Amino acid sequence: MSWLLAYLALGAVAGFFAGLMGVGGGAIMVPVLAMMFAAQGFVDTHLMHLALGTSMATIIFTSISSLRAHHQHGAVLWPVVRAIAPGIVIGTLSAAQVAALIPTRPLAIFFAIFMSYVAIQMILNIKPAAHRQLPGVAGMFSVGAGIGGISALVAIGGGSLSVPFMTWCNVKMHNAIGTSAAIGLPIATAGTLGYMISGYGAMQGGGLPEGSFGFIYLPALGGTALASVLMAPVGAKCAHRLPVATLKKAFAGVILLLLAKLLHGLFLV
Repeated sequence: MSWLLAYLALGAVAGFFAGLMGVGGGAIMVPVLAMMFAAQGFVDTHLMHLALGTSMATIIFTSISSLRAHHQHGAVLWPVVRAIAPGIVIGTLSAAQVAALIPTRPLAIFFAIFMSYVAIQMILNIKPAAHRQLPGVAGMFSVGAGIGGISALVAIGGGSLSVPFMTWCNVKMHNAIGTSAAIGLPIATAGTLGYMISGYGAMQGGGLPEGSFGFIYLPALGGTALASVLMAPVGAKCAHRLPVATLKKAFAGVILLLLAKLLHGLFLV
């Protein structure tokens, strides 16, 4: 019961910040889940795989809520979603299979490097200037595959990659955010399926805790998904009332602290 309450609390925090700023689900969830799993005595061989897979599955539920909200405001550019989705699905599924071949520690290092880059972007408020138009079919497929691949390896909905890409391609910011929210659903769905498939062998070999389905730990998924779905709309409503720019920098600082704690736990303990 105590761990269920912890999963609910984690989901509430991650959902609130995802709704408030459009980022944050995986950034918070992955390092905290990895630490929770370690505290429960899970075999460290698959700590990061379980954290990534479970976080990716949670994003399915939050992305549906976010997608609906942005669609109702007319912010989703569906032609862009259709153009980029095939690459997204292929890249995400492929990267989830690759992740199973990477040991926990190198996977944690990659996660920490990428999320540190995201956090520094948030602190410095770096935004790409518009320089070009969206590419053609082949270009959109390639970009989608890249966004999907990286998103699968760090368990994010892709917003930290897709929003800068679209603004660079002269897409208005509110459309870029809304379209990124829609792109998050195929990323999360394909990533979840990929981590289920890639974790099947480990599950059969007895290397995963009871309650796992591939690299998805179902008790954690239930708690985090429920709370995040409930809190994401609250965060979205607060986005117009709170100093989001200041909170984003504070949130980035929290991410960096969590990353330091994650690496300390995996390498120095």
